[in-house]
Amino acid sequence: MRKYLAEFLGTFMLVFLGTATVVIAKGDVLAIGLAFGLAITVSAYAFGGISGGHFNPAVTTAMLINRRIDAADAVGYIIAQIIGAIVASAAVKSFVSALGLSATSLGQTDFPKIGSGMAFFVEALVTFLFLLVILNVTSNDHGNADFAGLTIGVTLAFLIIVALNLTGGSLNPARSIGPAIFAGGSALSHLWVYILAPEVGAILAAFCARVMGSEDEAI
Repeated sequence: MRKYLAEFLGTFMLVFLGTATVVIAKGDVLAIGLAFGLAITVSAYAFGGISGGHFNPAVTTAMLINRRIDAADAVGYIIAQIIGAIVASAAVKSFVSALGLSATSLGQTDFPKIGSGMAFFVEALVTFLFLLVILNVTSNDHGNADFAGLTIGVTLAFLIIVALNLTGGSLNPARSIGPAIFAGGSALSHLWVYILAPEVGAILAAFCARVMGSEDEAI
């Protein structure tokens, strides 16, 4: 249960700090990217030693494909991640209500400026790049455990900065599920993109990382 609690807390930290920066602090693109990136870095160092620090169903999928986690734990991780995101969004909503802000503005991801096909491509691509970094930097064969958390956080920050004005830069189904449940509207109707596209990116990254030798010592 400690592993699942770690995944819950890490995902809560990511979604809470990231979306609160969007709606409460009203951060700009750089602040938002850094909020999510630093949140994942802090969570990785705080809880990664317990669970491996996935905090993202797409990461868990890639780890399952590359046999770094078994199926039973993968299911438990994903459930914990989604619950963590939902609880984080509920907390942000309570703060938004206390401030008298719009109850439909919760840092949800959406793509009002582009079509669903392009949004799918953007989310799949940035998640692919994100997972490729994660799988290689955490590889037992050629990774760097000491700097993995920092590397992953910086990568996430930059990818969110790139994707923010296109899709909101999710790269994480749980991160999109939490706010969408409470915000509703197009964020909820477009949620399928933020669930499927990151998973496609993660699957492609898992196989690409294997070709690059990330699993030579990890499996």
